Amino acid sequence: MITIDPAQSGTDREAIRVALEAEHIEARPGWKPMHLQPIFERYERSGGSVAEAFFRDGLCLPSGSNLTEQDLESVVAVVRRAC
Repeated sequence: MITIDPAQSGTDREAIRVALEAEHIEARPGWKPMHLQPIFERYERSGGSVAEAFFRDGLCLPSGSNLTEQDLESVVAVVRRAC
């Protein structure tokens, strides 16, 4: 996962996700924190806002043991162009 700071990059995670999608590269937002899901919203929670920040600004990029060097270079190139 990477996190995108719109103030520094001039873009947001959704714009980068769409740019990757245009190149047939799958990426997705980070997982929605449990406390933000309707079924759990009435329960008490503790802790800070780190999970919320990851959900708001985080983007899961392709990964895995079968990711080639060329695949990695393609992902990096799209992310750099989008920023």
